[in-house]
Amino acid sequence: MGNGMVGLLGFVLGVAFSAVALVLWQFRFGRRLEQLLKEEHPQKPWTFLYFPSAWLRAIARQRQSQQALEQEIELYHRILHASPVGYLQVDEENQVTWSNPMARQLLEIQQSDYRRPRLLLELVRSYELDQLIEQTRNTQQLCRQEWNFHAINADPQHLFPPRSCALRGYGLPLHRGHVGVFLENRQEIALLTQQRDRWVSDVAHELKTPLTSIRLVAETLQYRIDPALRHWLDRLLNEVVRLSNLVQDVLDLSQLERGTLHCLSIKSVNLPDLIQSAWLNLEPLARQKQVKLEYTGVAHLLIQADESRLYRVLLNLLDNSIKYSPEGQTIRVCLTEIQEAEANPANSALSTRHRVHLEVIDAGPGFSEAALPYVFDRFFRVDQGRARPANLKGDRALDPQICGGNGLGLAIVRQIVAAHHGSVTASNHPETGGAWLQVTLPCISP
Repeated sequence: MGNGMVGLLGFVLGVAFSAVALVLWQFRFGRRLEQLLKEEHPQKPWTFLYFPSAWLRAIARQRQSQQALEQEIELYHRILHASPVGYLQVDEENQVTWSNPMARQLLEIQQSDYRRPRLLLELVRSYELDQLIEQTRNTQQLCRQEWNFHAINADPQHLFPPRSCALRGYGLPLHRGHVGVFLENRQEIALLTQQRDRWVSDVAHELKTPLTSIRLVAETLQYRIDPALRHWLDRLLNEVVRLSNLVQDVLDLSQLERGTLHCLSIKSVNLPDLIQSAWLNLEPLARQKQVKLEYTGVAHLLIQADESRLYRVLLNLLDNSIKYSPEGQTIRVCLTEIQEAEANPANSALSTRHRVHLEVIDAGPGFSEAALPYVFDRFFRVDQGRARPANLKGDRALDPQICGGNGLGLAIVRQIVAAHHGSVTASNHPETGGAWLQVTLPCISP
């Protein structure tokens, strides 16, 4: 009997505690609901009697808002579905959660592969695409990547050569580690660029022989005609030389773009000596404008490079600086060695990488902000004022050693530097306001 009373007492106490907890929860829920309703309509006096109807109205508004959001999402899906640009979305585990038809066409994803979330690696074998997604997720910024995508056929019964397509991808960071990727088909542009380059190269080859013949005839007649008419022949020779230089630049650029790694003769080169040699070659041109060179750096620094190609880089950079520098100014060339720590994949240890940093700074007009992204494009000139100095008159304005270039100098610089696994950038120096060209190349470890 005592045990029965104890059990009944425990049951009653449990029910009492549960009732108290329920009342407290209802009270806190009511206070919270009253607070939310007052936030929505602060001027209206709320009482507990109006809570049920207000709650129902809030739920109805929430359902309407949810339906509107679902309709908006469906609209975006329809837009992306009909978009000529590919789009796919991956979650935090790199599973493809959605993709539009253009993305499936560009990446050759089979119709049966996208109806349920699957790992991107199962659908597409592309290191560059994986790298773009990881970079976007880590930086939480819009990232861009360009690459040639090679489709792989997994069916051994139907083997065919892999299809190549030039793609440009834009990674967009989303919530909870999701990433959206827009894919742009660049294959047609790449083909047009190749056709243009091939056409320009073929025309340059066809022009080289007749230009050489014209130059030989003009040089033969130069001292056999009336001295009063000789200046016309001099002007003809200057134009032929300029056109010949243009043709040679086009041929050199085409050769570099076709196979930069196969046309280099790599050996140890002392870069300070090469800088001095390039300046001595251009010193007559600098002397005409009373432009001087100020070199800052070590006297001995070895790099692995093609000496003749790198000599061409220095000639182009210094020649541009001389042409665009005002009279009596100084061109600054700074050479420094940079040591960078990088991980060694073999043993996960840190190793030191030595690179050389070359700066060429002038006091000229510099580059406009609109021109900076294009200064290394072929045939690009900032403007006519920079392309040809306006203070030259008569025959001096036709001298190929004085007048502006043809828009290929910096394009050749970029190709040669890229062939040496380096980089080149252009900007305006904060002190002089002139052009600031920076070249980074690998060098020999001491």
